[in-house]
Amino acid sequence: MTNEPEIVVLPTPDAVSAAAAERVADTLRDAVDARGRADWATTGGSTPVGIYRHLAVPPLRDVVPWEAVHLWWGDDRWVPRDHPLSNVLPADAVLLGSTARSGQSGFGEDGIDVLSGREPGVPMPAGNVHPFPVTETVGDDHGPGIAAARYEAQLRDNRLDVVDGFPVFDLVIVGIGPDGHLMSVFPGSTTWDETAWALPVPAPTHVEPHVSRVTLNPRVLDVARNVLAVAPGAAKADVLARVFGPERDPRQIPAQAVRRPGVVWLVDEAAAEGLRSERPATD
Repeated sequence: MTNEPEIVVLPTPDAVSAAAAERVADTLRDAVDARGRADWATTGGSTPVGIYRHLAVPPLRDVVPWEAVHLWWGDDRWVPRDHPLSNVLPADAVLLGSTARSGQSGFGEDGIDVLSGREPGVPMPAGNVHPFPVTETVGDDHGPGIAAARYEAQLRDNRLDVVDGFPVFDLVIVGIGPDGHLMSVFPGSTTWDETAWALPVPAPTHVEPHVSRVTLNPRVLDVARNVLAVAPGAAKADVLARVFGPERDPRQIPAQAVRRPGVVWLVDEAAAEGLRSERPATD
């Protein structure tokens, strides 16, 4: 039995996004069938945008029981929800199509965006969307710690299953940073030693953007029912070579927390160049 994750190599970034969207849809549907709801922690940056595009249109938009899906985030930047650096903004604009529904660029009820002509996104109830409460607290003087504490309270109020002291998500999607970070867990992070479910993170100085963050505890990855790592593009080749190299230390290469059996990695041919010198990839 292999002690490694499943690695799926696809030809292009869009093929990776399409395959990821299919897996997301299947996982969410299965969770709702099994437990009556699905709790999905998504990722930030550019990684999920292509996935959202595939989920927000037929056929996938029409096969997921979105009314039973709860959307969470693995991390966010310390900026308001509508800020360009926000991890929530892409979901609002692409997956949820909320700009039209809220009247910002449409007619409310019909949800059609008048600027793009785009149909509304997935019909997920607003109460099922759970961003870190950054927008509500960024104007306070308390800092990201208050947003992290309030996020943990939201998770507890939603009564997710708890295993080994941490909440169980049906699906967690992670992207991989150039330094091997995932969520906002950077090399040398002390989050591994914390018991809080959500934590403030000082602004990193070695990667952009240099803004403070809030993140889920990386231990949630150990108990999640499904973890999907998505890393397309030639820019990911070097970091994948490190993640799958001979050195094994998740505290210094956090993405190695999902280098384990049961996790699925989706990469494209360009990113897979970083794997070929370390270990054979499996299609």
